[in-house]
Amino acid sequence: MQVTETLNEGLKRGYQITLPASELDAKVNEKLAEAQPEVEMKGFRKGKVPMALLKKQFGQRILGEAMQEAIDGAMSDHFEKSGDKPAMQPQVEMVDGETWKEGDDVVVTMSYEALPAIPDVDLKGIKLEKLVVKAEDSAIDEALANLAESAQDFDAKDGAAENGDQVVMNFVGKVDGEAFEGGSAEDYPLVLGSNSFIPGFEDQLVGVKAGEEKAVEVSFPEEYGAEHLAGKAAVFDCTIKEVKAPVAAKIDDELAKKFGAEDLAALKSQVAERLEAEYAGAARAVMKRSLLDALDKEVSFDLPPSLLDAEAKQIAHQLWHEENPEVHDHNHGEIETTDEHVKLAERRVRLGLLLAELGQRAEVEVTDAEMTQAIMNQARQYPGQERQFFEFVQQNQQMQQQLRAPIFEDKVVDYAFELADVSEKEVSKEDLQSAVEKLDDE
Repeated sequence: MQVTETLNEGLKRGYQITLPASELDAKVNEKLAEAQPEVEMKGFRKGKVPMALLKKQFGQRILGEAMQEAIDGAMSDHFEKSGDKPAMQPQVEMVDGETWKEGDDVVVTMSYEALPAIPDVDLKGIKLEKLVVKAEDSAIDEALANLAESAQDFDAKDGAAENGDQVVMNFVGKVDGEAFEGGSAEDYPLVLGSNSFIPGFEDQLVGVKAGEEKAVEVSFPEEYGAEHLAGKAAVFDCTIKEVKAPVAAKIDDELAKKFGAEDLAALKSQVAERLEAEYAGAARAVMKRSLLDALDKEVSFDLPPSLLDAEAKQIAHQLWHEENPEVHDHNHGEIETTDEHVKLAERRVRLGLLLAELGQRAEVEVTDAEMTQAIMNQARQYPGQERQFFEFVQQNQQMQQQLRAPIFEDKVVDYAFELADVSEKEVSKEDLQSAVEKLDDE
């Protein structure tokens, strides 16, 4: 087999691979000889089928297999010897494929863009600032007030019911004058504005008072779960027993126990830890941006045009959908890339290649446990279909890569943080928020 270089320009590579007919024929004969002892054919004992007959019967199929294996082997040998890593799947085409016939040499062309050599980076020379925010009493009090509001109770009130109030009532639902199964209840507590009943029901109870009776006229949605009620008009005869106003729970030991803490002091401690964990996550995002900015300035190397083009198109497509949120499908015209898209793509591709190289050199790996956790987190978005989602991911290499990539990147970033010169700076929550908002603006 002969491999001849036809293009070496920047990162672009081109080769012509020639597989002599004699080598191909030898591979076919070798495969047939391996299979001969197990072949059975009418008129011959097992393993005694003549080679000429085997070649006539199976030669064409074996020829295709041998050809593919030879080309794949030549490509594999080339990448091993050259050290090249293709940026994308190499393009392989057979020369004179339409006129080729058995007995001719096989000639194919292979072209690809090689990944660039990534220069070394002195991570110890990168200076970073880690913003630190302590949970202030005011922030803890605000969080406790939110918890108390979420754990609200209701106290009886005089006067008419408003949105947010709780109405305690008996009701009987009827369709065509007949009560239907599941349409009645006693002492039912309904929070107006919760949208827990069918559309229009709660709106008609705004203004009712304790002791009143109210006929609520509604229509079940066409897509309602119970087929015998879907699209039907109904009347609910409601007897209002109580109207209650929402009252935030008291911030005390009882509230703490509702949220699994021993007492209020323990709950405050938990809230402080949670707030500082949130602050730390935001501060990490700010420091990560600083790291990426430093790396982007630190290194420079040629980028594969195919990767740049694909990334620029992806960015343009994503931004277009953000600007046109009413379009949920991809049935739209081609979106042109701009210089801004290309510039952003250059940064993303450069940093992506650099982080991948840093991770490889540091032997960073994503463990099976980390992947399982990532899949579980994603599966929670599909309640009741978690198992199907797991099976889908197991069978989909692209989906696995989408889940693995951000985990790998975060681990490489953490590795860089460990080596970089990091100093801490205590700031206010407002300063941290401002720094986070700048990330979105850039």
